[in-house]
Amino acid sequence: MTFRSPIFELSHTFIDDSAALSPMDCTYLGNGLNQDKLDDFSIASAQKSAELTRATLAKLMAMQPIDEIDRIAKTVMQERLESSLALHDSQESFVLWNVLTSPPSNVRSIFELMPKNTPEDFDNIAKRLAAVDGAFKSWTGAIMEVAKNGKTTAQRQVRGVIEQLESYANGGFSQMCKNFDPEGKYAQMHAEAKLAEKAAAETADFLKNQYLPIANPNDAVGAERYAVWARYFTGAELDLRATYEWGMADLKAINERMWEIAGAIKPGAKTLREVADHLDKDPKYVIKGKENVVKYLQDFTDAAIKRMDGEYFEIDDRIKICEARLAPEGSASAPYYNPPSEDLSRPGTTWIPMLGKDEASSWHLVSTWYHEAVPGHHLQCATVAIEKDRLSRFQINAAWISGYGEGWALYAERFMNELGAFDEPGIEMGYLSGQALRAARIVVDIGMHLGYTDFDGNVWNAESSRKLLNEQALLDEDHSRSETDRYLGWPGQAISYKVGERVWMKAREDAKARLGSEFSLKKFHTYALKIGPMGLDPFAAELANWTGQ
Repeated sequence: MTFRSPIFELSHTFIDDSAALSPMDCTYLGNGLNQDKLDDFSIASAQKSAELTRATLAKLMAMQPIDEIDRIAKTVMQERLESSLALHDSQESFVLWNVLTSPPSNVRSIFELMPKNTPEDFDNIAKRLAAVDGAFKSWTGAIMEVAKNGKTTAQRQVRGVIEQLESYANGGFSQMCKNFDPEGKYAQMHAEAKLAEKAAAETADFLKNQYLPIANPNDAVGAERYAVWARYFTGAELDLRATYEWGMADLKAINERMWEIAGAIKPGAKTLREVADHLDKDPKYVIKGKENVVKYLQDFTDAAIKRMDGEYFEIDDRIKICEARLAPEGSASAPYYNPPSEDLSRPGTTWIPMLGKDEASSWHLVSTWYHEAVPGHHLQCATVAIEKDRLSRFQINAAWISGYGEGWALYAERFMNELGAFDEPGIEMGYLSGQALRAARIVVDIGMHLGYTDFDGNVWNAESSRKLLNEQALLDEDHSRSETDRYLGWPGQAISYKVGERVWMKAREDAKARLGSEFSLKKFHTYALKIGPMGLDPFAAELANWTGQ
């Protein structure tokens, strides 16, 4: 194989070498290797990965870029490798886990991404199910070893993962296999599902009886740890107090607009929550039946791709497929997206959690699916996946940064609002509630972890966070609770949406002012997406130098 530079060759080799240490990464890549195995989550295994990262970083630092494409590839790779080592060396990667990102949730979700076309595929699933027990044991051994150093996860997060594991144990893996094989052709897979459920039950009991009693009783991580994670998720140096105050002001402005349209939805409403409850019950928006919800989202996604292609974006024919699917039971409450495999054999996929319900309301799904699919995450991630001439393999597969990625998806929602996609009051309320949620995330995420005071002068806590999300971001009780638990277990990630959106909007407006009549919105979108993921600080610098071509 020929590479455009030594840096691109090193990037390619690193992805292969990393995948050799992680069968689950092989599935994400879609390279077909080690599909019958799961990861080893032990400290020894993590040490092997760290050694590979350290050696690769040393080689990278000795290399000189041959051009601008190479310079960006080196900068992005260096920053992400250094961030990864910082998390390993501090043992943060063993301490910070929750229902969204932890070995149990990652193991469960990996089965959804596996191919299911041949007897060999189902045999691989069976063998992976048989490996669940060993994978979980390697993880529990690691977190207990780290606990000896006084480093444990917050009790709230432990309880959440216990509930998640219990959902897997109580028929979760069996139902998964029934979904994969409704006719019951592959008996071994169904038998191994029972053993995986037993492993999940034992792991839940372990966490409940042995780990929970020694887990950290405090939710907040404090300023020092928060700053590390905020830098990791945004790729920017932030003034957290100023960011918090900006979030408060932004939430206030969004809520004012929500009140402006509330009267058109429910005249006389005394609270925004009352307006949301009215919309939830409005037959115009209610979609009954899980299968109909998925069909609605699939049709919506297909239509969005057709609408966006040409005038505002370049959408390659290879990435005009984006699936909508039901999220596995036990998932967190928010919809999410998985990028396509490296060879595009597995398409990009959006996931809708139903949380035990059999219906959904479209008034808030419209803006959400522009965010998750097109022009949001799917357009962004799938565009990166096919930019193999311009982007290194590392940039394509290992350089995702939340501030850049979630910032784009939120920008995509705002862009659709600019196009008039949310002119109907109920749909606009859905968009605004999403905007309010992201602004509220800044307030409660920074507020809870850094001990700032709320509107009543009390220190932010889980209860005041749920109240704010319910009343001002219009989340229902379950969603408010899930979101709050997420912020407390994933410090710095929640702020990346609005912080990133602000950088994207500023980059666009600065380019408009700088280029005048030479500015092309389509060219801006094309360049900004094809440059690939990176931290917000370097991204802003790159866009400031864009010539408009």
